[in-house]
Amino acid sequence: MLREFRLPDVGEGLTEAEIVKWHVAPGDSVKINQTIVEIETAKAVVELPCPYEGTVSALMVGEGQTVDVGAPIISVEDGEGGAGAGAGREALADDMVPDARNGAPAKEERQPVLVGYGVKTSATRRRPRKPAASAPPVAPVPPARTAAPPPATPVPATPAPVVAAPARAAGGVDGAASVDVAQGDGSASARARVLAKPPVRKLAKDLGVDLTTLTGTGPQGSITRADVEAAVGAPAPVPAAARREAGAREEYIPVRGVRKATAQAMVASAFSAPHVTEWLQVDVTETMEAVRRLRTLPEFAEVKVSPLLLVAKALITAVRRHPMVNATWTGEEIVVKHYVNLGIAAATDRGLIVPNVKDADAMALPELARALGELTERARAGKCQPAELSGGTITITNVGVFGVDAGTPILNPGEVAILAVGQIRDMPWVVDGQLAVRKVTTLALSFDHRVVDGELGSYVLRDVGAMLEDPLRMLAWS
Repeated sequence: MLREFRLPDVGEGLTEAEIVKWHVAPGDSVKINQTIVEIETAKAVVELPCPYEGTVSALMVGEGQTVDVGAPIISVEDGEGGAGAGAGREALADDMVPDARNGAPAKEERQPVLVGYGVKTSATRRRPRKPAASAPPVAPVPPARTAAPPPATPVPATPAPVVAAPARAAGGVDGAASVDVAQGDGSASARARVLAKPPVRKLAKDLGVDLTTLTGTGPQGSITRADVEAAVGAPAPVPAAARREAGAREEYIPVRGVRKATAQAMVASAFSAPHVTEWLQVDVTETMEAVRRLRTLPEFAEVKVSPLLLVAKALITAVRRHPMVNATWTGEEIVVKHYVNLGIAAATDRGLIVPNVKDADAMALPELARALGELTERARAGKCQPAELSGGTITITNVGVFGVDAGTPILNPGEVAILAVGQIRDMPWVVDGQLAVRKVTTLALSFDHRVVDGELGSYVLRDVGAMLEDPLRMLAWS
């Protein structure tokens, strides 16, 4: 039997992903939970396992292409025949769901359950639509009271979470759902059924396009992105490679995946949270000596010890002394986190990501060093999992590795503080009334002034600086 594997939501509410690399080809034999493809979501590159055992029949999406959640990406011939094939395998299950067109039961194939990915318990199906004849009559609206169309609203910087539609929406094509859209007079008899996927409907809303005026060119007449863009005169997307060939003097790079998500998050943060940044120059000569001594200890023999380790420990200790800096502003309340999921900003080939070490405050120093090292390696290799890229509570960005002194960091969305650490370099410094050459760095703390006022921000920055000047304070304050 030929099985189709549809692109799943890997647990972060995404609506689409890019195929980065296939690990199989047509004719290859595959086993259940064997890695078959790497996809790039809005947060990271994720490896997908195969839910079937058999022979690859076809790859339905090429590398570099973007595909919507629910769309088929690969087909596998499992070698079983006819009805009941694969009944003993628990990778699939059939549910009986009502067909919205005639009320008759129809079978719907549930998305496979894969190792490392679960089935959303909150998933719901559209309730069968009642026949039009049973709908109550709708009184026409008098012309004098007809409301004027509402003005176009600005597009929010961060899109609202999108709930993926069922793989087969009633009366539609894969991944697309038909939606009743009221025509001019608003009466029930004037309603038209529009077939379009959620991302296409959102694009139409953003561009102010009325879907009922379009003729779809997609499967079964569904409306595509190209249809919406053509309606507003926007040129259809051109593949990146083709656009690069247009002229050697310019290059056009598509904004998608991690880079697109980062841009949206930074715009949302910069224009929603009132940022304040404070600066502090610190003599870290003693910290550098402590790093040198830690490297000689057997507990750190197989882990990387860098100044970032002690910066992280100092920030965690400061959070324990000032818990309000480790919080989230919801608009209705301030949520103070009594745990530290420490984010580390990392520059990768695909853009900036901020993975975090879960419960970093509960780790001993050798354990924290190991966790930071492993997290950094996975981030640079693009192997961070979605869970590592969400749930952070406070962040460190180490701009010193780029040879700069400091910067004004933008808050990671959902957090109220971020610490930037500049390069450590030799500088003239006054020690006990005498001029000396010391190891000096610049710290910059940005914070959300709705939660962290100037006094609290100053205390946190002062405490971090004091612990880096004298690392023994970490023991006294921990």
